[in-house]
Amino acid sequence: MEARAIAKSVRISPIKARLVVDLIRGKKALDAQIILENYNNKAARLIKKVLDSAIANAVNNNGMKKENLKVSEARIDMGPVMKRMMFDSRGHVGRKDKRTSHIVVAVSE
Repeated sequence: MEARAIAKSVRISPIKARLVVDLIRGKKALDAQIILENYNNKAARLIKKVLDSAIANAVNNNGMKKENLKVSEARIDMGPVMKRMMFDSRGHVGRKDKRTSHIVVAVSE
């Protein structure tokens, strides 16, 4: 049995978030929580919220024990890109892409 949680269109670049999610993939859920609490960046805070939600889904909806849970799937998918204008040199207008991510975390026993 597997429980999952998804956060869509989170305002962080997928490349930056993948660096953090690689740290917790395959670990025990409680160990992953400790890693994310002690990692000091925005991606860790966002991924920790999704991990906590997946653990709560497993405990409340599926009746699993929190101590037995393991991160079975953790991935970052690319979300929609917000395209913004930025003034460039010599009177040109450049484009600045504001990237978003979909954070998917699944836990299982």
